[in-house]
Amino acid sequence: MEIVPAVGDAARLKTEFLVLGVFSSGALTGSARAVDDLTEGRIALILKRGELGAAAGATLLVQHLPGSFATRILLVSLGKAETYCDRAYWKALAATGRVLVQNATTEAVVTLAEIDVPGRTLSWRVQQAGHVVAAGSSAFALPDMETGRTVRRRPVCHVMLLIPQTLTSELVGALRQGVAVAEGVALAKNLGNLPARICTPAFLASTAIAMGGEFGFNVEILERPTVAMPGSGPFLSAEGGVAKPCKLIVMRCNGRRVKSRPIVLVGKGINIDDSAGPSGSLASPDALTFDMRGAGSVLGAMRTVARLGLPINVIGLIATAEGTRRRQVAHSGDHVASLLRQATETLSDDAEGWLLLGDALTYAEHFRPACVIDVAALTEACVVALGSHASGLFANDDALAAELLKCGAVAGDRAWQLPLSDEDPEQIDSDFADLSHLGPCAVDAITAASFLARFARAYPWAHLDIAGTASISRDTKVSTGRPVPLLAEFLIRRAAEAA
Repeated sequence: MEIVPAVGDAARLKTEFLVLGVFSSGALTGSARAVDDLTEGRIALILKRGELGAAAGATLLVQHLPGSFATRILLVSLGKAETYCDRAYWKALAATGRVLVQNATTEAVVTLAEIDVPGRTLSWRVQQAGHVVAAGSSAFALPDMETGRTVRRRPVCHVMLLIPQTLTSELVGALRQGVAVAEGVALAKNLGNLPARICTPAFLASTAIAMGGEFGFNVEILERPTVAMPGSGPFLSAEGGVAKPCKLIVMRCNGRRVKSRPIVLVGKGINIDDSAGPSGSLASPDALTFDMRGAGSVLGAMRTVARLGLPINVIGLIATAEGTRRRQVAHSGDHVASLLRQATETLSDDAEGWLLLGDALTYAEHFRPACVIDVAALTEACVVALGSHASGLFANDDALAAELLKCGAVAGDRAWQLPLSDEDPEQIDSDFADLSHLGPCAVDAITAASFLARFARAYPWAHLDIAGTASISRDTKVSTGRPVPLLAEFLIRRAAEAA
């Protein structure tokens, strides 16, 4: 989808598709009122008859309205005027994106940004319009099963976003930011929706290398020979539990070669057959440990940074593993000898993901980071606590936590801060090692974060548990692309401060 800003009289524009925002209570405003005047009150009559739902995001497509210059008019409900807020605005934008795709529109004029949102600036409205409309219109295309390549669809439509004042460089930049965030969200969604047989560590590495070539940043793919150094114990231990080598993907994106200490984003990708049968077969549907949501989030955020050319030093680290688990390594009570300062006792069969994250957090010390943010769907307990509403946020630095909470509120990608224990919880104590791993089915979200905190004591650190927000369970799990909007807002703000 191509979105461009424009100034004009929406009521008199000859367009295939005109999107108007209307309130379920109160008088018509802006472009909706102008179109109503041209059509001799037909918009008001439609609303009076109750043809458009009252809830924010409800839509009604009107064909060939006499007096209108537009071929079709999409009415989008903004809810009640007296309770209009950013949440209603997001719902209206998302509904607009979906309808544009469903109707195979080639061009459209969208006027939703002209209506004031309490407490938000015009730049914010423009940025969110670019992000949400484009993200809402990006449908996942199933890749070719042999090559793993997703067929690129032509742009669904060319959208003219109407601005209610003279265009400025600030507004143009805000729209550009929103579209770039949508691009990162789309990448995270696509990776999250790919089947396990395609979205492997090698596929993630190829995606990162291709993106580095496209935008001109450095990508390294590290395996055992190059990672076998002090501070790489869990990585090597996890590798000992699977049939194929683990990979550590390192992406360095430094816009304008700034000299500041880097911000490091950390994610994990797991694709492991847990079955006892032959390689490539599954004893049951639950025998596959497959989770690329953290990896997809980091790749999506890095794409947004690269697309915008932000003057900021960002490093993306993705620790990923695939293959068939060797059962003898994962037996309950095994003591994992490691090169790390802390040996880890694994007490469950899903330890690889936790160990990969711990290793990536330790490896991040090499970069002397300004801060580190890791993203992982770590515990089902976080889903119970927060559902799909907010990501769980843990941090060893209050200022970093407050910054991420604010960015999430601005981007519509909320997080909720949960406490870290002042002392290590008893669940990660071990009689045989420095700490133990119990697995997400056996521990709560705080214990899981405390496990990771052991590896992140050398720098300001935050952990986002996205188990409930990165995907929505319907007939099958559908990726949402979160928390790319939160991460992108954080990085855009840090870049602005640096500039």
